[in-house]
Amino acid sequence: MKRRDFLKSVGLAGLGTMTAARWSMAVAEDGAKIFTMAHPAGFPDLSPATSFSNDGAIMANVYESLTRYIPGQGDQPAKVEPLLAEKWDVSPDGLTWTFHLRQGVKFHDGGDLTADAVKQSIEWTVKTAGGASFIWSPVSAIAAPDAATVVFTLSSPQPLDMIAASGFAAWIVSPTVLDKDNAWFNAGNGSGTGPYKMERYEPGQRCILTKNDGYWGKAPFFDKAVFAVVEDPVLLQSMIEGGDADWTYSLPYDNLEGLKAKPELTVVANASFQTLFGMYNVKKAPLDNLKVRQALSLAFPYDDVISSGTAGLGSRAKGVIPAGIWGHDEAAPIPKTDLVAAKALLAEAGVTGADLTMTFATGDNVESVAGELWKANLATLGINLTLQPMAWEAQWQLAKSDPAAAQDIFVMYWWPTYVTPYDYLFNLFHSEAAPNYNLGYYSNPDFDKQIDDAAALSGTDRTKAEAMFIEAQRKVITDAAAVFMLDLPNVHVIRSDLKGYVDNPAYGHVVFVSELSK
Repeated sequence: MKRRDFLKSVGLAGLGTMTAARWSMAVAEDGAKIFTMAHPAGFPDLSPATSFSNDGAIMANVYESLTRYIPGQGDQPAKVEPLLAEKWDVSPDGLTWTFHLRQGVKFHDGGDLTADAVKQSIEWTVKTAGGASFIWSPVSAIAAPDAATVVFTLSSPQPLDMIAASGFAAWIVSPTVLDKDNAWFNAGNGSGTGPYKMERYEPGQRCILTKNDGYWGKAPFFDKAVFAVVEDPVLLQSMIEGGDADWTYSLPYDNLEGLKAKPELTVVANASFQTLFGMYNVKKAPLDNLKVRQALSLAFPYDDVISSGTAGLGSRAKGVIPAGIWGHDEAAPIPKTDLVAAKALLAEAGVTGADLTMTFATGDNVESVAGELWKANLATLGINLTLQPMAWEAQWQLAKSDPAAAQDIFVMYWWPTYVTPYDYLFNLFHSEAAPNYNLGYYSNPDFDKQIDDAAALSGTDRTKAEAMFIEAQRKVITDAAAVFMLDLPNVHVIRSDLKGYVDNPAYGHVVFVSELSK
């Protein structure tokens, strides 16, 4: 999963399913209707300005953005729908975007949604310079000529309607809370325009939301939404089977057929925008040698991981841009498993043996299977791969330390901040002065310039920009900056009496609770 944040589920994992069951029953006794998401990862940052992880599942129910991205289906192309903005216009040169706001919208604190509030919110997010605030980098000025109109001036033509639909850093926040710090938000506070309001947050255990009675849209069916952190996949499955949760994911793929046979459950499976990869530490021997990295990629058991790890539901990654997103390269020059060729490359590099460490998310079955199968193949080449499962925060902090003392291979998922190839390529492979998500420490000035130039063209010449992104991605593949393991399906298990659920892969593992009912 992108930015995988596995925090220990002390309350639920320690006390068992009955903890969640008793809490739900207590709410039900008051006549409230409750939706429970059993989530396999924690929510480390509830600030709408800097949240850039699994906390998007909560943000999307408390806050709203100007627009929302809707993926294409069948013959229907992808589109951007109005949300807080009812409509928008763009100048012929792509540099001026004018958004017309929905009327009658109020923040949770009772204040009105105005153009000035939108302006202040986005400027606040940019000023924090954290999380995904970079999405607003093309914006050179924001104006609010009247209460219902917001005008953005860009430094280069960009698809601002798509940027404004981002699942991170695009949230519109009440002006009354813009003086608060992250500690205030992470104590379970906030004020957005969404269908739910913050009620309580217990880090590592659960976040509880209550419905916004003044919501501008359709009144939510559920009175409360509980996001329970449950790291243990056995407990996740127990909760969904026992009715203590309405929605979950990250269950072992081998269990899906059995779950499909249960009439009280529905398994929702579709393509995702999520890719799994391992970034090579190019600053550390022996992976500073291109031939060694290429050998490791040739030794990766791609088809076996798809078969064993995802029960055949995954697909070969063609680089880091998954199918369904513009910039995907179906003809990418990806390697195939070839142990003979891998051995020859290691011999050319003068490497007869090595001890390497691969870090990955605790409890993630697909990553674990990938590691075990890869370890077996590498052992035949004289390379010992130590598998080191870690909580995300520990894994990430290790990788952001001195590259010489960090892991050799960093395994993680990525899904889009907003739907553009630039998001994947910039975050994961653009040169960084200090590591953030480029956790293989790859640096190629030609690559940097190419994706920056392509991004600047994406608002006016999508065809040329796409070709440039594809060429840049092939540089990453040729340089063997990472092993691209597979593109994952989205597989969510829900209670069969849950109505209205439609997965939107542009927002990784997000449930828009107000769209659901029973």
